Amino acid sequence: MDLAHRFAATLLVFAGVTFSVAPEAFSQDDSQWKNGMATIGDLKYPANFPHFAYVNPEAPKGGTFRLSVEGNFDTLNPLLERGEAASGLSQVFEPLMVASEDEISAMYGLLAEAMKYPSDYSSVTFRLRAEAKWADGKPVTPEDVIFSFEKAKAGSPQQGEYYKHVTGASKTGEREVTFAFDEPGNRELPQIMGQLVIVPKHWWEGNDAQGRQRDISRTTLEIPMGSGPYRISAMTAGSSIAYQLRDDYWGKQVNVNIGRHNFRNLIYRYYADREVMFESFRSGNEDYWWENRAQRWATAYNFPAVQQGRVKREEIANENRKQGVMVGFIFNLRRDKFADPKVREALNYAFDFEELRRTIFYNSYDRIDSFFFGTELASSGLPQGRELEILNELKDKVPAEVLAKPYANPVNGDPAKLRENLRKAVGMLREAGYELKGNRMVNAKTGQPLSFEIMLGGPTIEPVALSFVRNLKLIGVEATVRSVEQAQFANRWRSRDFDVMYNGWGETLNPGNEQSAFWGSQSAGTEGSPNYSGISDPAVDALVRKVIFAANRDEQVAAIKALDRVLLANHIIVPSYSSKTSRIAYWDTVAHPDPLPEYSIGLPSTWWSTKAAE
Repeated sequence: MDLAHRFAATLLVFAGVTFSVAPEAFSQDDSQWKNGMATIGDLKYPANFPHFAYVNPEAPKGGTFRLSVEGNFDTLNPLLERGEAASGLSQVFEPLMVASEDEISAMYGLLAEAMKYPSDYSSVTFRLRAEAKWADGKPVTPEDVIFSFEKAKAGSPQQGEYYKHVTGASKTGEREVTFAFDEPGNRELPQIMGQLVIVPKHWWEGNDAQGRQRDISRTTLEIPMGSGPYRISAMTAGSSIAYQLRDDYWGKQVNVNIGRHNFRNLIYRYYADREVMFESFRSGNEDYWWENRAQRWATAYNFPAVQQGRVKREEIANENRKQGVMVGFIFNLRRDKFADPKVREALNYAFDFEELRRTIFYNSYDRIDSFFFGTELASSGLPQGRELEILNELKDKVPAEVLAKPYANPVNGDPAKLRENLRKAVGMLREAGYELKGNRMVNAKTGQPLSFEIMLGGPTIEPVALSFVRNLKLIGVEATVRSVEQAQFANRWRSRDFDVMYNGWGETLNPGNEQSAFWGSQSAGTEGSPNYSGISDPAVDALVRKVIFAANRDEQVAAIKALDRVLLANHIIVPSYSSKTSRIAYWDTVAHPDPLPEYSIGLPSTWWSTKAAE
């Protein structure tokens, strides 16, 4: 039931990577064209490198990769936040740059062959490849980049927040586009702009087959045109989508693509129930399975294909090495009942992780105790050194406990410990103005019961949530659990229509501008932003800016740890649990490089079909 995998695509644990970066690592050469950018340390690969070290350049081309997806989809628009976009659209649309999967925070040119930026990071310029083409043969132009930026910003509150310090985009050469920034010193912004997904301006401004004007501000199921290695070959709305490798793909020989995009066909099938999904995989209808249930991993892989070696199982740390995660029961602070942090803290005492770990988790998870769990960025012990100095600068704005004691989750696991923790919870609620009347916890002034709904994005977490609810009932708190399908889940959190929901945030080892979207006061009031809880706190805002504008790695790490402590002290979430490995199973119809990329499973781009020659 680990959700780390789900959030890893966002940003996105747990081998405790440790590395050293000199302060001058953030000081880049200013006006020279570069083949990529690293925000931590130096680029691993020089200009004109032949291919990434982790790919198999001799991987056969062909065959089919079949994958299952939970939920459904209702749009093929890659820039719009509304609706549920189909899986695999990244095979059709490309960014300016592509991330290296064996470096912590490095990107190399894809649609753009080079980039340059001044030493104060006040702008970035990309030079597009002359050979970059859309599927209709027309070149990718600066106008396409500008159009994509403007429409992404307009169509998504999250992107609007992410790009809020980008003042504009302009064509500055035949194949050059420049983004200007209003806050010099934001070292991450050049790389953020390299992540921009580019769509064809002329196609979106044209008409469809019925002569109707296309509208990129709306959802659509019209099969779109892109510049990527695949095209959509078949689609059944909400049910399945298939992609086929393009013979005429412009980027076959670009170094960042060598050894990648090996399958002739990619097929994604959608399911409403993960149990049905697993049975379909077990029957051989899909080639790959990512396991999110410890119980199933421990007990359900005794079928003949596993015993015969036709289905392989692996537990790997790769994709967790450069990610941290916080996931759990998130309070909506916009609700008056959760305005007092004592209420939020008290409810954590009713979550019995230790009992769940013993009974249904097969001892395979760890309790999360940091917003950067599993990384070197997680705070621990009492603050010291530069971290303490930063917190002292904000001493009048941070909770006193931040400086006085390290954060620790309550420990349950047996009846005696649970009873004691529930007594503490009742005491905290009393301090917050609640009292027990009979068997109900009510507001002492209004008589209103403390009650709320826990929203889940499917049934997977139901046993965990129901256990939490049973313990809450023991202290008179009335909680209910409601599982909804993914589209409704997304719509409800975007519109802030929830009391408590099970969700989370993924973190990279290079946190930056996304922290403002996660925790900033401005994003708290922005519908659809990832500030799910609605936290709006001056100390958090100040610490986010210190993270974004850190002059060197040491300063950045100190600011992140300070931010972590303050977020924990605000008790915006009842943390749940996560794993340090990914559990995967796959049929012998597919194979992957050995070793896999240091920081990724490399799926599906570096895998290939063992049936390609058939």
